[in-house]
Amino acid sequence: MPNDITSQKADHLMVGLRGRLSLKSITMADFRKYRPLITLLGCMMVVLAFISTLVGAYNISATSVIAILLDSVLPFDGFKAYFAPHESSILLSIRLPRVASAIIVGGALGISGAVLQSLFRNPLAEPGLIGVSSGAALSAVAVIVLLSGQVILFNVDITAYILPVAAFLGGLAATVTVYMIGRTARGDIAATMLLIGVALNAVAMAGIGVLQFLSDDTQLRLLTFWMMGGLGSISWQSLLPVSVLIAVGCAGLIRLAVPLNAYLLGANEARHLGIDIKVMTKKAVLFSALIVGAAVSVAGIIGFIGLIVPHLVRQISGPDNRTVIIGSALMGAMLLLFADLCARTIIAPAELPVGLVTSAVGGPFFLWLLMRRNVRVRS
Repeated sequence: MPNDITSQKADHLMVGLRGRLSLKSITMADFRKYRPLITLLGCMMVVLAFISTLVGAYNISATSVIAILLDSVLPFDGFKAYFAPHESSILLSIRLPRVASAIIVGGALGISGAVLQSLFRNPLAEPGLIGVSSGAALSAVAVIVLLSGQVILFNVDITAYILPVAAFLGGLAATVTVYMIGRTARGDIAATMLLIGVALNAVAMAGIGVLQFLSDDTQLRLLTFWMMGGLGSISWQSLLPVSVLIAVGCAGLIRLAVPLNAYLLGANEARHLGIDIKVMTKKAVLFSALIVGAAVSVAGIIGFIGLIVPHLVRQISGPDNRTVIIGSALMGAMLLLFADLCARTIIAPAELPVGLVTSAVGGPFFLWLLMRRNVRVRS
């Protein structure tokens, strides 16, 4: 009897090992095929980021930007003749933190959308539509209103860390709720998950409305602009802890590309390929909530990036998550860079909230996606 159990375990281990090796070889072949696409997206993102450093309410020439960067890095002062002092202040204190935050937040929203769509096996899943962003926003608003001012713990100012952690917990709670209710649903699971997201958004917005009613004038101005999404108030100090959380979450999600590829084939097929679905699901939910919560904590609610970007990448490269996840991060950064550039140049010297720009593009795209999906179901 013990020998039979041992042999069964050995057979199961061999099946899982062969499945992992075959799946890895297939996905690596597909990933090499689309490696030029990843390189192209990366180069386009760098070019767009450089353009974003030049253009704004006050334009800075490329020569001045290069001179300022060299002057801040090199130990001698041979480049000060090529730029004005106020240009250095604008670039280093305002423009560069904004460009960096657009890359980090846009990449986080893009990669989270790609993973959630693969996890739910639903192209309509997106952090904003299924309630993740609203859950994170509710927790962040509660911190802003109820814990206004500095928070000191053991003589250390932890104010910059409280908001991302609170937003992460709110996003995690929303993600777990959607997944747990959606997995027990019968019939059209995709429609059920969207309805759950609508309900969570309604509850979260009601809670945010109550907190806005309790806030003072200063907090209300901050919350009004923050709820529409914006990158103008982000500094290097507030971006640092968020960048660490997003880097950890993105690294964890990238490692789930192969298991998610197997899961797209079906739960039973994934198990035969040696994938532990429970562990994969927990990691996907945890890391997605981590990066969405961190992004929302500094940029507010910026919708539709997680919906648009993965869909466009899949149309180009196919469903392989090795390509989709990395491509969504790069294209998400590009989309938010472009949206932020439009937000601060359309009505310059004033600026629009970035969330309004992404919603103006994402709303019609979402309607088109729904109509296209309905046509496919009828046919």
